[in-house]
Amino acid sequence: MKFKFTTINIFTIFLPFLSLFLSVLLVLIFLVSPNLRPEVQLLKVDITDGQFDSTEKIAFFNNQKINAPKEALSMSNFLSDRVLSAVDEKTDDEKWIEIDLTKQRLYAHDKDIIVYEFPISSGKWGATPTGNFRIWAKLKYTLMHGGSKNDNTYYYLPNVPYTQYFYKGFGLHGTYWHNNFGEPMSHGCINMYTPDSETIFYWTSPSVSVDKWIIYPTKTSLGTRVVVHGVAPQS
Repeated sequence: MKFKFTTINIFTIFLPFLSLFLSVLLVLIFLVSPNLRPEVQLLKVDITDGQFDSTEKIAFFNNQKINAPKEALSMSNFLSDRVLSAVDEKTDDEKWIEIDLTKQRLYAHDKDIIVYEFPISSGKWGATPTGNFRIWAKLKYTLMHGGSKNDNTYYYLPNVPYTQYFYKGFGLHGTYWHNNFGEPMSHGCINMYTPDSETIFYWTSPSVSVDKWIIYPTKTSLGTRVVVHGVAPQS
């Protein structure tokens, strides 16, 4: 019996092979193309004196003009009594911070106990780096700026409160320009609800007293360990 090739027969024979080829091609494109995944881009660091700058009136977030904070924050009643005595200073590795990018949560650990759990917003317009780090600077207020006006990611944010840098220009800090915590909203840093960032700021090492605006770790007082893991959800 002779087999007669027709257009339908040819299509039926080669369709499974074509589908397999396209599937493999898409997987390879995703793996090798950086444009399909957020990149870790180094952020600028402007180390100021840590004090509130009352001359800054205007801020920008993703090219949008917003009002900058008008005055310095007052310490919450919850923290005022604890901070005066440098609180519960622990040995360097008894307290550590875990940041789960997948869940968009921050966990503050004291040995095996989670003492705080807060929602965060990690990188959307630039990836948050993963790995093991230590806090290398703490500032009560600082200026953050970067991005690009051409792709609507420009930001100029004076007086960012309770900043704790853990890797180059990446840090934990309070946020006054959005409240979408629980989903990625940053250019790489860990955005937090400002009262939550205040709590963590005074919980980590090295301790900051109320009369200081900036502090760095020392050989005898290392910065608190920060562990970042997971994959941020894509919007």
